[in-house]
Amino acid sequence: MITLTSRASGRGALWLCYGGMMCLAIAVNLAPVYLTTFSETFGGAMGLTNEQLGRIPAITFVGLVLGILISGPLADRWGAKTFSLIGLALTCAGLALLGVAGRYETLLASGAILGLGAGIIDMVMSPIVSALVPDRRASALNWLHSFYCLGAVATTSIASGALALGVSWRAVAFSMIALPALLVVGFVPARIPPLVHEEASRDPVSRLLRQPLFIAALVAILLAGATEVGLAQWLPAYTERHLGYSKAAGAMALAGFSVGMVMGRMLAGSLGHRTNPISLVAVSCCVTAALFLVGCFSPYGLLALAACVAVGFTSSCIWPTLLGITADRFPHGGASMFGLLAAAGNIGCFIMPWLVGALSEKTGLAYGLASITACPVLLLAIVTWMRRR
Repeated sequence: MITLTSRASGRGALWLCYGGMMCLAIAVNLAPVYLTTFSETFGGAMGLTNEQLGRIPAITFVGLVLGILISGPLADRWGAKTFSLIGLALTCAGLALLGVAGRYETLLASGAILGLGAGIIDMVMSPIVSALVPDRRASALNWLHSFYCLGAVATTSIASGALALGVSWRAVAFSMIALPALLVVGFVPARIPPLVHEEASRDPVSRLLRQPLFIAALVAILLAGATEVGLAQWLPAYTERHLGYSKAAGAMALAGFSVGMVMGRMLAGSLGHRTNPISLVAVSCCVTAALFLVGCFSPYGLLALAACVAVGFTSSCIWPTLLGITADRFPHGGASMFGLLAAAGNIGCFIMPWLVGALSEKTGLAYGLASITACPVLLLAIVTWMRRR
């Protein structure tokens, strides 16, 4: 009876974490859908400048990284449940502030709060799942991160549908408070295991940073984030400007990329226990690099577009599988370790889209996008070295 109760409790906690990743997707993906609407609402007759619009996702990103770095060490001391509740509560507050925003400054404040909540959620969900499923970490983390992609697809679809139907963005923001609010209620009685086994001492960050394998894992996660987001951020523009398709086709290409990520992570989660995780990452890197070359240099537009969309599927398992590999190698790293890994991945997400843009100014968009190929190639070299170690 105790075992059955424990298993049921663990499954309930897993589903709470899946919901938490969907809340992370809401916090990150809702505001970008409404950037032009915000320009008309808060910018007067002239609208907001591109720089002012750029501040909205930028301040969310800053809040996200700060949330990761600040909450990681504290979660090891105060417990994962506490920070799960804090992250979800901040998401509720950020959405509410977004819904009532009457000034541009309030809009920025809501973005900062949403980013902070998203960073805490991003940091704490992976170590909870790693503690709940210690014998299948790579598989479990692929399932977990598939729900972020699922949340991103749902958020953008709901927001886009609301725009088409004339539903106010304020109503959408308020309606989306329901999910994090329900999860707060669910987390309060939930039994969350300690992130480090009670009989073991946590590996301090200073010790982790002296381990060559951990440094390799940080670089690998950075490259994984760069690979995913570098293409995702530029795919609509590449579809329209270089391949010559319509704006609608660009939006559909990005939606297809996101759906591919959902499918890839769920498949890796289902089959992960039957495969070697390092081999899975290595194969994904090889196929992803090949698809980048086809997508950037194929003379056939449809083939190039299909290759770019397929990268969503082939690259999807790399980030969560690397988290699982690192957690297996450093099982006592705790939330601080996952915080460092998440921060490294998000730095890659920030750098690569900018680098593609900078290179495209001099060489053209196809060559700028092709530069991302270096990321899976370097990743392959790193995981090959990790396998030998």
